[in-house]
This record gives sequence, C-alpha cells and structure tokens, in this order.
Amino acid sequence: MTSAASTENRTFESAETLAHGAAEWLCGLAQASDRVFAVCLSGGSTPKRLYECLAAPEIATRFPWSLTHWFWGDERFVPHDDHDSNYRMAREAFLSRVPVPNNNIHPMPTEGLSPDQAAAAYDRALQRFYGADELALNRPLFDVTLLGIGEDGHTASLFPGQPALRETERWAVAVIGAKAEARVTLTYPALDSSREVAFLVTGKQKRDAVARAQAGDPTIPAALVRPIGRLHWFMDRAAAPAGAD
Repeated sequence: MTSAASTENRTFESAETLAHGAAEWLCGLAQASDRVFAVCLSGGSTPKRLYECLAAPEIATRFPWSLTHWFWGDERFVPHDDHDSNYRMAREAFLSRVPVPNNNIHPMPTEGLSPDQAAAAYDRALQRFYGADELALNRPLFDVTLLGIGEDGHTASLFPGQPALRETERWAVAVIGAKAEARVTLTYPALDSSREVAFLVTGKQKRDAVARAQAGDPTIPAALVRPIGRLHWFMDRAAAPAGAD
C-alpha cells in the first residue's frame, strides 16, 4: 500500500492552473526518462484541458512524442468516433495535433467484438507491450497513470459494488450493468503498476469523495488505488478538502 510519505497533495487555484501545472509535470517526467515512456489516460473534462495544454506549442515542442506510448484506463463501449468515446476525446484534444507515431497510440477496441472479448484483447495488448503476462513490482507497466474520481468515488470504470473491484489476475475487464452502456476498464493490478499515479479533481461536488478516498474509506473505489510508486492528488481549490495543502 502506498505510504503517506509517497503521497502528494497539490492544490491549485483553479481548474485552469491545475491543467497547466499537471501538463508541465507530465512533460517534465517524460523529458527526464531515458527510455520508452508509457502513459495511461483518463476520460473526463478535467484531463481534457490537460491534454489541450500538452498540444500547445510551449509544451508540444518539448515533449518526447516519439518515445511516449498512450493507453487508456477505461473506455465506454462505443465506436471510436462516438461523442462519448474517451479515445475520441483524447485524439481531438491532443493526439491528432502533435507528432505522435500511430503505433504509439493504443486505444481499447470497441467494435466487432463483445465487451469481454475487447477486455481480453486489451489485456493481451498490454502484455505484449510489457513483455510478460505477469506484473513485477520492480518494473511498472506505466510510468504515469492519470485518474479521476466520481461523486460516488468511482475511478476509471471501477464502480462501487462491482465484481471488477475484486479482480486480481486480469489487467482489463468488461463492466456491464454499472452504467447504461457497457465499459472496459483496467483493474487495480494494472492501475497500481505505475511509477506515478495522479488523480485530477476539480469542482466542489467532488470534495466529499476526495476526503473519503484520502481517508481510506473502503467503500470508495478510488481509495483502493495503491500504486507501487507515488500517488498524487492534483486538486483545484474547490475540490480540495480542508487541510489538503
């Protein structure tokens, strides 16, 4: 479990300064890496603004695009051109605007197969990239994993009370019945296999969920994310619980 010493809380004055600060943080980590750099992306409005900052010239000209690979923490089971697709959001926000090789982009498959088949296919794709079918504590799958938190405490598509919360072997699973549409999500073993995990949270409606997650409430899926590396909470002033600075 991640210790308090390896957890950082950072409060920004606004959602805009959070997006810029997190983009600079991510760029700095990528620049400091001397090898292939793997990032697991989140959906939602808060990371979207971060992604747009990555595509802005002041960061895009410095980012090591050719060495960075992009994955997704979860996806709605809709076509990639659907308005609700996390892949489409990231592609429009930055991937189509920067010189990233197509082979470095690894979306979750959502067409021509079932949700369970899609999860199995992504599991295999992650294992091919990693070079093994079991995760080692001394070799994380991802360098950075970006996550959000819902008002109900969910993160990625790990929702309260769902079987996916108990998965300990597979790296990706289908989530059916939690929401109107089926989804595919990474599991705790995959999300935790990261050098840096950052929750990006904005808005006062998230404050209670953040407080409960940081307190370790076991009914909050986000509280059960325990990376082998560092855990970061990047929050705007509205989302930060009292004393979070």
